[in-house]
Amino acid sequence: MSHSAVPTTNAPALAPISLSALAPWAVFVGILMLVLLYFVGAEQGATAIFEGETIHEWLHDGRHLLGFPCH
Repeated sequence: MSHSAVPTTNAPALAPISLSALAPWAVFVGILMLVLLYFVGAEQGATAIFEGETIHEWLHDGRHLLGFPCH
């Protein structure tokens, strides 16, 4: 048996991603994470941007799941 179970192909090498191409995506993801952290962790009471309890109620279970106190 001269056949190999693993096919041998000459796959092209992947080019590395430059830091300048990656930076905008890293900034976008960082800002998105900070906004999500704010809404889950701090959107209530004195730091609230939106009035009422709507955002708090939408994120209530997620706060408890992540360990943020909210009462």
